Amino acid sequence: MPHGAAGARDESTRDRVARSILTNGPSSAAVLAERLELTPAAVRRHLDHLLDEGLVESREERVYGPRGRGRPAKVFVLTDSGRHAFHQAYDDLAATAMRFIAEAGGDDAVAEFARRRVSEVEERYRELLAQAPESKKAEVLAQALTADGYAASTAEAGHGAQLCQHHCPVAHVAAQFPQLCEAETEVFSRLLGKHVQRLATIAHGDGVCTTHIPGASPVPPVSDGEAARTTR
Repeated sequence: MPHGAAGARDESTRDRVARSILTNGPSSAAVLAERLELTPAAVRRHLDHLLDEGLVESREERVYGPRGRGRPAKVFVLTDSGRHAFHQAYDDLAATAMRFIAEAGGDDAVAEFARRRVSEVEERYRELLAQAPESKKAEVLAQALTADGYAASTAEAGHGAQLCQHHCPVAHVAAQFPQLCEAETEVFSRLLGKHVQRLATIAHGDGVCTTHIPGASPVPPVSDGEAARTTR
């Protein structure tokens, strides 16, 4: 095989490795090898290249709840540079506009802007969730978020479930203005009719935005302020 073709193939496989981490969240080399049907040696070679380029970083796997015996597994997550490679929809203009809103109207104005930003999404998602049985609402919400570019999934967790968003188009702006994350969490609470709690966010350095959804019976919808306080 010509050298150029081999290089192109390596780049394509490397892109698959990076995209798998983006879509599925923090992943170990062994999990990546199984998921992509590659040899562990090949995955490690591509991960080493991505590490050298500063596109991924390794960290100990974060465990929620009781930790088992042994050292936590090493997982790989995308860095900010890695996320830029997938054309995240934020830029300096968005951050500048948010700062102007904050300076002109204070934190309340930023919070109101954040709520208005997600209001259209809430209405659109509400129609989808209204048609879903109670046991499937979280899954339907994850599917809707995925369709909007958030690469979301759900997983059982104790007496409930976790909604995981492996991609955040506004992570850099949300790092400066957490009201964006709070407004989104408020929407999740209203759509699911439960007191959900945000456990982690990409905006604050976590590999995945993780929201806990309790398995108890639905509760009456909470006010914006009450839902926001569950994120703090």
